[in-house]
Parts: sequence; structure tokens; C-alpha cells
Amino acid sequence: MNALPESLKSHRVQPLADQAASLRSVSHGLVAWEPVRSLWFSGMALGAVVGGALTFTWAAFALFVVSTALVLLLGHSVGMHRKLIHDSFACPKWLEYLLVYCGVQVGLAGPIGLVRTHDLRDYAQRLPACHDYLSHRQPFAIDAWWQLHCQLHLLDPPQIRIEARIADDRFYRFLQRTWMLQHLPWALAFFAIGGWGWVFWGVCARVTAGVFGHWLVGYFAHNHGGMHHEVRGAAVQGRNVRFMSLLTMGECWHNNHHAFPGSSRLGLYAGEWDPGWWFLRACARVGLVRDLRLPEDLPPREELHRLEPQSPARHAHANATLAAP
Repeated sequence: MNALPESLKSHRVQPLADQAASLRSVSHGLVAWEPVRSLWFSGMALGAVVGGALTFTWAAFALFVVSTALVLLLGHSVGMHRKLIHDSFACPKWLEYLLVYCGVQVGLAGPIGLVRTHDLRDYAQRLPACHDYLSHRQPFAIDAWWQLHCQLHLLDPPQIRIEARIADDRFYRFLQRTWMLQHLPWALAFFAIGGWGWVFWGVCARVTAGVFGHWLVGYFAHNHGGMHHEVRGAAVQGRNVRFMSLLTMGECWHNNHHAFPGSSRLGLYAGEWDPGWWFLRACARVGLVRDLRLPEDLPPREELHRLEPQSPARHAHANATLAAP
């Protein structure tokens, strides 16, 4: 099979004319400590562990649970991933802005930076080889250090072309410049209502859980778990991490996502709970969301291969599941 799949021609990351150079562009680089990223996570983690322990109340803990669930569902899974990155459904602009703003509250990055990070990793993993940083191939502790405290500097990075609807959007550019500061109004509001306990649990613990959880799920979703599909010729295969379905709002069905990255539904088969999809279906019923893309709406990929044969009953159920509106 061609080293550069046909499906990469429409990718934000642009392959080079020379295939060997394209492989080198995502394979050769140095991992170095990134002070801002490291201090951001370390400061939030310190506030969560020490401050959270000293100021624990059930009300503060409830704030942590509710706020974390909301930003992961509305912001990271639906807003940042399924809408901004993959544009897998249509909605009014005000709703898109609200969802992406919630995504900034996860504490990972600004919207434009997150698109760049996601698409570089996605592109690299679909090539026959890529750097260990982009594939989560290092041992658990090393990968944690790399992903939470370091940055990959590719020696000859590929060009990433982000479309004008994102790159030139004034609101997204504002969020990109101020994404860390966007937590400050909430910290002030929480302090006014519940004191330092609400700040430590409602901001520090929420950001720590979002950033650490994003890495942890990413590590397991590229190393351990079941597979329905194989992307032939890819350096990395996505894995389905079943026990994390509710905690990740459906993002744990990563093998499904590698197979159908433009699908608004991630839990495609029986028993695969997908809260992000449930939310989108609810929004569609009241007219807030439309044009939900599913696997059958996506262009075919010659490199995609279905694993294990299904029984007739399971096959029928899977077809019905995939075709559900």
C-alpha cells in the first residue's frame, strides 16, 4: 500500500512531495522540558493535592465533580473534538463558541493550539513511522513526563494549514491568547461563593483532572484495549478502553475514532456508551444540532480493515447501530 494514504490529501497537515521526507518530518525531533506547560500543570496539581486536602468540604467536592463533568462533556468531547477539530456536526455559531469556551476550561490549551497539536499527532500516527512522543510508545512514567511537562521539537516539522473558519476567527484567536487567564473569572467567582476550598476544587482539581486524565486516556487508548478495526500501514492503532466510557464522555472508543475520525458518534457498537453522542442527539431533537455525520457518511478509506468476523445477529445489530440517525 502507498506509504501516504489517499485520505491524508485532505488533512490539515500537508504531506511533502517526497514520501521519505514526510516520514522524517514526524520521526526526527527532540523532546525538551517546556517550562510554561510544566509549571502550569505542576501549579494546578499542587493546588489540587495540598490545597484540596486542607480545604475539603463535600460542597467543594461536588463542585469539582459537576464542573469537571460539564467541561469534559460539553467542552472537550463535543466542542473541541467533535466540532472544532472534526466538524462532525453543524450548529449555530453561538453554540459552537459556548462549547469551545467550555473546552478551554479543561485547561489543556487554546482552541487553535489544540487543533494543531491534535492534527500533528493524528497525521503522524497514520504514517508508517513517527516519533515516540507522538505515538505514546515510551514506558508509562517516561510518557507521563513527556506529555505533561515537555514538548516535541521536530527537526523539520510539516506544515499545518488550519482553515480560516478557525485560524481567522477573532473569538478563537482571543481564547488562544488568553486561555490560561480564562480560569481567573471562575476562580474569583468561586472564591466569593465558597472561599479557597471552592477555588482549589473548582479550578485546580478540575484542571488537574482534565490535563492528567487526557494524557492517561491517551496512553491507554494507544497501547491497551480492544480493536474493531485496523488502519493498515499506520504506525499506531487506536484502542477501545471500555471501562472509561462514562469518565471520558465516550472519547475512550479510540479505535472507532481512528477508523472513522469524522464521525460524531464514537461508541458505534453494542454496549459502547457515548455520552457525547447522547448530548448531540438531545440537541438534534430540539433543533440545536443538525447534519450529524456517521461512518456511512464518510469517504471510504482503502487502508481501513475490519477485524474479527461478526455473527449474523451481531452484524445486523452493528449495521443498525451504525445507521442510526
